[in-house]
Amino acid sequence: MLSYRHGFHAGNHADVLKHVVLLRLLRHLTQKEKPLLFVDTHAGAGSYSLDDGFAARNAEYTSGITRLWQRQDLPPPIEDYVALVGGFNTDGVLRRYPGSPRVAASALRAHDRLRLFELHSTESTVLRDEFADEPRRVRVDASDGFAGLAAALPPVSRRGLTLIDPSYEMADDYRAVVKALRTAMERFATGTCAVWYPMLARRESQELPARLVRAAGSDYLHVALQVRAPAADRFGLHGSGLVVVNPPWKAPAEIEAVLPFLVDALAQDDAARFTYDACQT
Repeated sequence: MLSYRHGFHAGNHADVLKHVVLLRLLRHLTQKEKPLLFVDTHAGAGSYSLDDGFAARNAEYTSGITRLWQRQDLPPPIEDYVALVGGFNTDGVLRRYPGSPRVAASALRAHDRLRLFELHSTESTVLRDEFADEPRRVRVDASDGFAGLAAALPPVSRRGLTLIDPSYEMADDYRAVVKALRTAMERFATGTCAVWYPMLARRESQELPARLVRAAGSDYLHVALQVRAPAADRFGLHGSGLVVVNPPWKAPAEIEAVLPFLVDALAQDDAARFTYDACQT
């Protein structure tokens, strides 16, 4: 985990799905005036350059945000997301991509708060610099988000969104995310919690969505986007998904409505498809 750098994958199809969902959740949660706490257990560097550094090496963004960047037929939730990315590229040229902390910070209000955990020493330093001018609104912890989650919850306002999004480079991450989800809901049963997971050709990855849904209980959203068939050598990411506990009431229907568009826009072969399952009480 300590060697993982999200910059290699910034703006790819998994980021598109994650940030479309994250933005819809935040848009609904911020409709109420009461302050909101956003907790990110694996925050990364905050934002990423696409034309140099890590992202330029693999250029995964070309099969993600690039495919949406100049389209004129975007559904409103996707248009909202692309416009947010556009705020980091004001000359109209796609050069920078916001990570989850920046997506959240852009959607949140002045009286909302962010608690960002990042264990990687270089990433956490960059993240602190990213938010150096917002010390009262944003707290950056250079520590393990799994370990710090219990102390961060519940917020004083009793309103919050937790994003659990590890690298899954370590086999323990698959067990840790289920434990973290349970911890989050035990500490803050009425809060919204989103867990991102990769679709990989390995047993732990294939079993994780069902484990997360079981841990979620009776009020959840499960959405996934597969962009291609698993590779013959069983390596590489062929899709991703999120399980959200306590999603805001109207958010699941909005997310469901854009999934066919995302499949069409981001498909890499004929195996592209989406998964949608929701249960709200």
